[in-house]
Amino acid sequence: MLSAIMEDYLKAIYYLQGETDERVRTSTLAEHMGVEQPSVTSMVKKLAKRDFVHYEPYKGVVLTDTGIPVALEIIRHHRLIERYLTERLEYDWAEVHDEADRLEHHISNQFADRIAEQLGNPAVDPHGDPIPTADLDVSPPQSGETLADQQVGDKVRIERVPDNDPDLLRYLSEHGITPTTVVEIVETTSFGMVTLDPDGTDERVALPEEVARSITAQTLTGASN
Repeated sequence: MLSAIMEDYLKAIYYLQGETDERVRTSTLAEHMGVEQPSVTSMVKKLAKRDFVHYEPYKGVVLTDTGIPVALEIIRHHRLIERYLTERLEYDWAEVHDEADRLEHHISNQFADRIAEQLGNPAVDPHGDPIPTADLDVSPPQSGETLADQQVGDKVRIERVPDNDPDLLRYLSEHGITPTTVVEIVETTSFGMVTLDPDGTDERVALPEEVARSITAQTLTGASN
């Protein structure tokens, strides 16, 4: 049995590995977890002794073949709980991340499978992140592009939005921007704003480039078409 904090570390390492495809530095992991670096070093050494990670001082940490499925199980629990809370308990999508963080460690795989069955085995969570299957397969994103990568005149379908900023999620929801929403890029500025025209609304939405770069989207048509 692993403690909740150990599972949190494995999940965090999985996310960070996915962003870089490289070993995760303990300083990066400390920043992500919001703890001091000595605490991270102590924890990854414990995980390494149990063969969940491979750790080399000054080089970083990576999940082993034993650690990857544990991380994916917790991610599956988390994302299914988020989907259940929004679909069946009518939670706002800005509220579910913290609730799922608390609950993900306390449900069994059997319970997660029952949630999935009740929901029709959804492929993604409310924010567009893929839900690992019961066999722990994960669908890759359809596109690696973000809203900031688009040109004026491009039409795109929103795929994923970041789930860790409740204020941003509320703002996006209020302006009709959720996964599957189709938007047209109507303006980009030299001072870092991207203006969108969501289908089905009469209101344009301006996003800072940093936010636009955190939202992935699939291109439907280009400006030259």
